[in-house]
Amino acid sequence: MNSSISSSDAAARHDRPRWRRFAVILVAGAAIVLALALAAIYLIDPYDTGRSPFFSRAGLRPLAPAMANASRGRNPAFNAMIAGNSRIQLISPERLKKATGLDFVQMSVPGSGPKEQLALIDWFLSHRRGPVKALLVSIDERWCASDPALPSERPFPFWLYASSSLEYARGLLRWEVLEEVPPRLAYLLGLSAERLRPDGYWDYDAEYTRRGDNMAAAHRQELEAKPYANAQRYDRDPVAGARSFPAANRMGIVAASLPEDAVLILVVPPLYKNALPPEGTEQAFRLQACKAAIAGAAQNGHPRTVLIDWRTDRPEITNPAWFYDIIHYRQPIAQAIEVDIAEGFERLR
Repeated sequence: MNSSISSSDAAARHDRPRWRRFAVILVAGAAIVLALALAAIYLIDPYDTGRSPFFSRAGLRPLAPAMANASRGRNPAFNAMIAGNSRIQLISPERLKKATGLDFVQMSVPGSGPKEQLALIDWFLSHRRGPVKALLVSIDERWCASDPALPSERPFPFWLYASSSLEYARGLLRWEVLEEVPPRLAYLLGLSAERLRPDGYWDYDAEYTRRGDNMAAAHRQELEAKPYANAQRYDRDPVAGARSFPAANRMGIVAASLPEDAVLILVVPPLYKNALPPEGTEQAFRLQACKAAIAGAAQNGHPRTVLIDWRTDRPEITNPAWFYDIIHYRQPIAQAIEVDIAEGFERLR
């Protein structure tokens, strides 16, 4: 019996090196396959980031803005950019071009905040072959947050816009990236002509109109709610001088990086009348302090800055037919904002 056990132990000791070699070969083989696959994806460049030395055909199939803007943002056809979220989405690059002569690209991303928008601005600015002529940034309450980390509320592919190739390569290790490889290859090989709109414009108002919703009851009920009905009023700001807006510092850095003759346009988008903080409330004081801090930082860094402030009490925000909900306006207001943008641009030009 002892002899049998000894023989088994000897056999096991003899097999150990074989299993070890097998495991090493298996792991090494998997690593090589993964590295080759990653290299192939990098060269195919599924999101048209311009990082591939071989495949340079610009354009993508229709994708969500967060993914598609890597392609749009490096397009040399544009010398002006619109940054923000869905609250600036209706601002039309075509109409702005007629009014200003500039080629705008809409790079707004629904649900995004300053951290995401700053990453997109940096991507656009770093990929210009010619001078930037204008930068339009939408400033909403998320720019007024006090957290210096500027936390994101939704997932965003920061890796796609990273300056580090290693960080970008790590970001490619995702299943959804693998799904984009076949459509990208089909496009590169001329087998698919479908292409996203280069200037990034999406008219959600047109889709709303096609549905014939005519202001659904739920939306109308939301518009008529009065969130500040019981808000306390003050004669002066109860915490004047104690407010902090970290995003203002970031805006100042962006402003200082712009070419001297570029125009920086800050747009504060409107709210429906009932969502606008009434004068004398803490929310109203905070809003005014935030707008002043961001505009001041931008103007200190770049004197050719204009603030287009629509978050004020004005007749246009009282018409419920001109709002999809309390924060999303429709085409009549979008076009009125564009007139103000063009006038502000002309004053600085």
